[in-house]
Amino acid sequence: MSTRRKFLVVADDSAEFPAALRFACRRARSTSGYVALLRVIEPAVFEHWSGVRDEIARQQRQEAEAVLQQSAEFVQAETGYPPEFLIKEADSVRAALRQALTEDPDIKILVVAAAVGGRGPGPLVTSIAKEGVRWGERKVPITIVPGDLTDAEIADLA
Repeated sequence: MSTRRKFLVVADDSAEFPAALRFACRRARSTSGYVALLRVIEPAVFEHWSGVRDEIARQQRQEAEAVLQQSAEFVQAETGYPPEFLIKEADSVRAALRQALTEDPDIKILVVAAAVGGRGPGPLVTSIAKEGVRWGERKVPITIVPGDLTDAEIADLA
């Protein structure tokens, strides 16, 4: 087991993702840790044509890798280490998180950002508030970052 702290960030398409990523990178850098990026893809459902299902799954994986690669350059520049990529096929982000946290005991902290602009805290933060923070047998601390933190505010906090 690694002695370095691994910060897990859900790499989604939300407006809040950059704030969570910046915060996780700063915390990783200040604690000699590193960042893992989780990208969730929905399972392809085609019961009659497995070839179509396989092709859709392949395309989804390629798209997920491309999205993660874009963030990897930022993570490398901010922390000095490349991020770890986790691509999980799951029905929900919560299910993918449960799987990732169960499989990897080196993940020590989950970093998420709350939505801004009066539309509630966002689906993941809402799920955590309703269902709690238990991920299978593990309890993992969660850092909820305001989604509208500036770079200067993140530098001051992390």
